[in-house]
Amino acid sequence: MSNALLSPSALPYELPDFTAIAAKDFIPAFEAGMKEQRSEIDAITACPERATFENTIAALERSGQILSRTSAVFFNAAMSHATAEVQEVQKQVGPLLSAHEDAIYQDSALFERVSSVPGDGLDDESARLLAEYRRRFLRAGAALDDAGKARMRELNTRLAELGTAFSQKLLADTNESALAVDDESELQGLSPDDIAAAAAAAGEAGSGSKYLLSLILATPQPALARLKNRSTRQRLFEASVNRGFRDNDGNTLGIAAEMAALRAERAALLGYDSHAEYAVGDQTAPTIGAVHDMLSKLVPPAVRNAGAEAQKLQVAASRDGIHELQPWDWAYYSEQVRREEFAVDLDALRPWFELDRVLNDGVFFAANQLYGITFTERPDLTGYHPDVRIWEVRDQDGSGLGLFLGDYFTRETKSGGAWMNELVSQSRLLGRKPVVVNNLNISRPSEGEPALLTFDEVVTAFHEFGHALHGLFSDVEFPLFSGTAVPRDFVEYPSQVNEMWMLWPEVAANFARHYQTGEPLPQETLDRIHASSLWGEGFRTTEYLGATLLDLAWHELSAGEAVTDPEAFEEKALADSGVSLPLVPPRYRTGYFKHIFAGGYSAAYYSYIWSEVLDADTVEWFRENGGLTRANGDAFRSKLLSKGYSADPLESFRNLRGRDAEIGPLLARRGLS
Repeated sequence: MSNALLSPSALPYELPDFTAIAAKDFIPAFEAGMKEQRSEIDAITACPERATFENTIAALERSGQILSRTSAVFFNAAMSHATAEVQEVQKQVGPLLSAHEDAIYQDSALFERVSSVPGDGLDDESARLLAEYRRRFLRAGAALDDAGKARMRELNTRLAELGTAFSQKLLADTNESALAVDDESELQGLSPDDIAAAAAAAGEAGSGSKYLLSLILATPQPALARLKNRSTRQRLFEASVNRGFRDNDGNTLGIAAEMAALRAERAALLGYDSHAEYAVGDQTAPTIGAVHDMLSKLVPPAVRNAGAEAQKLQVAASRDGIHELQPWDWAYYSEQVRREEFAVDLDALRPWFELDRVLNDGVFFAANQLYGITFTERPDLTGYHPDVRIWEVRDQDGSGLGLFLGDYFTRETKSGGAWMNELVSQSRLLGRKPVVVNNLNISRPSEGEPALLTFDEVVTAFHEFGHALHGLFSDVEFPLFSGTAVPRDFVEYPSQVNEMWMLWPEVAANFARHYQTGEPLPQETLDRIHASSLWGEGFRTTEYLGATLLDLAWHELSAGEAVTDPEAFEEKALADSGVSLPLVPPRYRTGYFKHIFAGGYSAAYYSYIWSEVLDADTVEWFRENGGLTRANGDAFRSKLLSKGYSADPLESFRNLRGRDAEIGPLLARRGLS
């Protein structure tokens, strides 16, 4: 039988033909793809002509099409629909790909040829691509001696194995840690829809219990803000923070410690003091010292604000006879204070946030008003799972821009959290337009009932669509620069900007309507939401900084500095950084910090707040220039979103803003002024 991954899809925009792809196809396709690319590399190095941009750099960009196509489909599946068969492939393919990449970037003949390509006469994007390839070869160890290259290959292979193991153990432990409840009275405070979703989750999981509260990836669990039963809150909180720490097959601490040690050794091999120093060399931040300098200015006011919030929460909890506030009480009493002081009950807003309306009349509407693009659902096209919906996106002139896939509901085969993937990356060189995916983890409603989102889930929908726009608007020649292929500490910036449109009056009035009556969310309520925006920022900033500084602590280890007790290491790292608050645990603890141990954010979790400096300043730019207008959208698209990595990201920001970013708007937004 033929393997659909071995040739470009004939579907619109080369959407993978998921009806013809099975898990058994992946390994043969990976093997064929690696063989094809190796042959293409050999042809480049064997070329008798002198090295030129076209016969060397452009040829590298054209190489490996089977491999890139297979990788895009597979790694999307590994995150979104990791069946047992997919997980088995994942164990095999990580080391294979690591070895394949090492073979390319440590190829002495290829490195010599890339190094000898003349840079004169090249256009800006081509010159940038040449410089980027040279830089990547050096960072991959191309200049090491044979022994160094061999050790680098060993390290990369082992790290690939460990990253897969961390991901799979965490997924299993997250599913196993879901809170089983048999007595509905223990769920008091949850809405009927929430309880029905918990019952459906229990049935789908075959847990034997009546109700199952699934866990999201981060420490805070949404139900903690609503559960009245304190014992249930405690059990749910402890289920969340103990993932990866328990003495079972899901323990990930040993994996984390080994990965940190191997990354430190690899950095030393390349001449860096730590993995953090190595990682920042790939970012817009100038040095790891500059990152610490920014974070050190944020910690004291954030912790001070969190302490002030805790005092208010303790007063509220004391009325219920709770004389010592605990971390599982925080979200519940925080919402009480919000209701009392600002007359805002975020949970009560869910009837105004129905999924289809959020998408069509909110997320898509804002994009239409800003950029003139339109969305048409394509039920004739099939996604990788029955939950997946597909829209064709057309540009302002009616021409096809690409495809957008939305996968919104939680399931056991899906990783926690929310993210964007690219199934097809835009490239003029290859004649391709983008196909992008957004994933959320919304609780599935009962049959026939609407999917009502929490306030935070609506924010997430707008955020992830900001990533999607970054991919859809890409207009670059070379695939290496396409879409979101920018530094980690820049990639979150456009998505964070897109969050602003959720509460923009014109957008909110269009989508925030009661799912039964059509009644718009009153402007008075929106005003109160804005007024309450600083409430809870002490907690949110402190928990984020806790995770960020924990990430840096793991990745500022020196080569040979082993961690034998990861839990004690975590405690000390938080204490040394000034963010060890029992009431405010880090947003991710080591055991379930997937971003840094099974994602691309090692020593780069700081990037969210680094990007937020740009984001907050850009929000000011939009406000100063009239907000939701086509002129603003066109400027943001042409000067920044379309550029991918084909131009220096900070230069793109300066072209938009007219100056470097200023930190003032971020400090004001987070109450840290």
